[in-house]
Amino acid sequence: MTSTCEEIPEQAVGYKKLRVWQLADKLAHEIFRVTKNFPTQEQFGLTSQLRRGALSVPTNVVEGQARKGRREFKHFVAMALGSLAEVEYLLEFAREEGMLMTKSYHEIEALRKETGRLLWRLYESL
Repeated sequence: MTSTCEEIPEQAVGYKKLRVWQLADKLAHEIFRVTKNFPTQEQFGLTSQLRRGALSVPTNVVEGQARKGRREFKHFVAMALGSLAEVEYLLEFAREEGMLMTKSYHEIEALRKETGRLLWRLYESL
């Protein structure tokens, strides 16, 4: 798995300091990378849906962190968790349909699980 994310500077502020955002961002980049090899006829179907779901995870963390209250942040983290569950199913579907190689699936799934673990910890802390 390649890292498409630059190293986060120590003086980073806001959401960029959150490890969960860093992992969600990396997951989104990895999903964009692997879906480049999906069939052309899936460009507006599975490819698009998987990419939207993957992007929804870090963007919900960003939006929630920008809100002024814990309750609102928790709401956006809950939406990120829902998007992550959607990504989980779509990755499984893509693998079962032969669009995603097993090795790539396992690498991305490990990253997805770790992102989910941290998202749950964040959710519970709010």
